[in-house]
Amino acid sequence: MPKSAQSHPLSPCLVPEPRAITLNGGALEIRPDKLIVLKAAQPARGFFEAQEAQRALSQHARVTWHIHASDAVPAEATGLLIVIEDAAEASADVDRQRYALDVTPGGIRISASAPAGAFYAVMTLTQLLRQYGRVLPLLHIEDRPDFARRGVMLDISRDKVPTMQTLFELVDMLAELKINEFQLYTEHTFAYRRHPVVWASASPMTGEEIMQLDAYCRMRHIDLVPNQNCFGHMRRWLIHDAYRHLAECPNGCDTTWGYFAEPFTLCPGDPGSIALVEEIFEELLPHFTSRFFNVGCDETVDLGQGRSKAEVEARGAGRVYLDFLLKIYERVKRHGRTMQFWGDIIMAHPELVAELPRDVIAMEWGYEFDHPFADHGAKFAASGIPFYVCGGTSSWNSLGGRTDNAIGNLLNAAENGQKHGAIGFLNTDWGDYGHLQPLPISYLPYAYGAGVSWCIAANRDVDIARAVSLHLFGDPSGATGQFVYDLGNVYTRIPLRTHNGTAYAYGVIFAEEALKRRLAENAVERTWLKQVNKDLDRLEAAVPTLKMQRSDAVLIRREFAHVIHLMRYGVARLGRLGVAGKRVAADLKAVERERRRLVAEHDRVWLARNRPGGMEDSAANIRL
Repeated sequence: MPKSAQSHPLSPCLVPEPRAITLNGGALEIRPDKLIVLKAAQPARGFFEAQEAQRALSQHARVTWHIHASDAVPAEATGLLIVIEDAAEASADVDRQRYALDVTPGGIRISASAPAGAFYAVMTLTQLLRQYGRVLPLLHIEDRPDFARRGVMLDISRDKVPTMQTLFELVDMLAELKINEFQLYTEHTFAYRRHPVVWASASPMTGEEIMQLDAYCRMRHIDLVPNQNCFGHMRRWLIHDAYRHLAECPNGCDTTWGYFAEPFTLCPGDPGSIALVEEIFEELLPHFTSRFFNVGCDETVDLGQGRSKAEVEARGAGRVYLDFLLKIYERVKRHGRTMQFWGDIIMAHPELVAELPRDVIAMEWGYEFDHPFADHGAKFAASGIPFYVCGGTSSWNSLGGRTDNAIGNLLNAAENGQKHGAIGFLNTDWGDYGHLQPLPISYLPYAYGAGVSWCIAANRDVDIARAVSLHLFGDPSGATGQFVYDLGNVYTRIPLRTHNGTAYAYGVIFAEEALKRRLAENAVERTWLKQVNKDLDRLEAAVPTLKMQRSDAVLIRREFAHVIHLMRYGVARLGRLGVAGKRVAADLKAVERERRRLVAEHDRVWLARNRPGGMEDSAANIRL
């Protein structure tokens, strides 16, 4: 398990930790009136990287070094030399991301075979400058990634759509973590001009905004991959009269998840279903430059329960699913994209894997620490189908996070992905049941996932609390990183296995009978709840003391306080609903007052980073 704030305070603190770092003793003092010299066959290709170095030097070392695109200057005038070889042999994705960084008595040198490698070297230099300021330790770093593609996926459909400012700031954070793929999980939150009823209340992303974000990502060597579910998870479309006739079960049905009162999955046998999918693709895809496209197609839990019942009984659910998936694949190919799709359904029918085209990418996902990435990875590897491993932040349905589970899950994904030849790693951040967790709850798992996808050996046991505190929260003391580490482990005080969430989050979002089902009728002992509240007392007292050098430090402290109050509410509701033993009578007026207070604060915190659409739907998940 990674350490939490235990490393020597003077040792380099980097995230991701480089593959190889050698400290040579001594230090370089950053002095003014030096140049950033950019040496490349096409200097313009490295200009953004040089500008990022210039910005970091100005912010953290208080010097202004101007950029010069020629090495025909006196050696003593060069403070930073960036050499981009543009080598022909750097054809592989990993080679284009390789770099070396040297801090010597004579200055700083970055060597890379392509601009991406130079960018990652500058991100490492930025972190060194943040930690040490104007006096850098003399060192040599050799670095390259394990996985050529290292991504983060953010759910913007349940129910939280971030503002553009929030997205730009998040992309900056991910770029510093050397993430090079970003996906926005979408069901109904793109402003389809032909389908306004679907997104009318959602404050969706517009085409122009996608193009702005795409350009912003490209500058930072991040591929913005379109992600639009188009088989299951279509409720936000199918509840409307114009689309209900395309549903597998237009009026709801029993599923393996329980009774659904609303439609969920497209009927694969209806010609209108693939026509709608094709129309969606035609409008969405031109806004993205990525050559990849995640079409979702997971959790088609009602397939065969309605209009496809006879066909599924005759041919099998796997065959019916695959036939529709192949129709989607044909449309993706027409747009010149490589199709990504969630691999859960096809993994349940391994006999059909061999029929998949060899140019699709299966997204093998699972979010518990013991998910069978080893077994599933071996099956995909044997099939010859390219695949990603997709763990998660464990933040959704948790309120304050699940630190130990997230770390175990992401490490499991990385280790078995590397073992079985996965071509990518995607850290997913979902928003089930109203996306009640604030964004900073995900910062620690973002950083740990970035680390183990960059280099497992160097980051497996990284002091993640210290690194997150310094580089993501702007707190060099380590206190904020330790706070989020501990907040995310409060769930361990209730020693019940609560898949995909925490007991106190369930206490907030589920009605009584659903809550009991989620806890599998296990009693939650009152002694456990007392210990949770004791932990929350300590953490709540710490919130005002957290010193963060960030412009949104006040907001983050408010988000932490709010999520602690939600956790307390969930604990109290566990007791009131009787799952902790004898039912306790409640002052219903006091309960309603507390809920109103939580909803009011939920709305204020929500609007600080997100658009108003979806806010009321989210708040409705805070139950009485």
